[in-house]
Amino acid sequence: MATNLERMLQLVGEFFDTRSDPDQLDVTEKDREKLAALHPATMSEYATEDGPVAWILIIPTTTEIMQRFVNAEIGEKQLLHETPTGGSYEAVYLCSAAVLPEYRRQGVALKLSMDAINAMRKDHPVKALFTWSFSQEGRDLAEAIARKCNLPLYERKHKEQ
Repeated sequence: MATNLERMLQLVGEFFDTRSDPDQLDVTEKDREKLAALHPATMSEYATEDGPVAWILIIPTTTEIMQRFVNAEIGEKQLLHETPTGGSYEAVYLCSAAVLPEYRRQGVALKLSMDAINAMRKDHPVKALFTWSFSQEGRDLAEAIARKCNLPLYERKHKEQ
């Protein structure tokens, strides 16, 4: 039987398929360093004694970069690399949430996301959220987060939408 870590990696790999989409962020070690430099709450995990069961990735950025992303002028990789470290961030990108099936619909991703956003709001004047949803569940989560934060939600559409 696969470990939780192996299952999480498989889930992320299959669902987001970052290796075949050049616009998506495939979080490398260099990317993790940049994310940590932007804000310590960018990457969050919920784990049990058996290992991770949920991961979220949330990226603070500027409204100018958010607009370019929502308008499909730049991809996730550019969003991360163009976001200045040490800047003031008015927007938060709800990049990804991955939860093992047996932990879904229990509020795990919502709690992790809210904790991360609240930590970012202590340090930055966040005025907007944005997303690029890959599923109805992701869209529902983003909408729930926006409601709880009382912030507008902007969405990048997929080419086929």
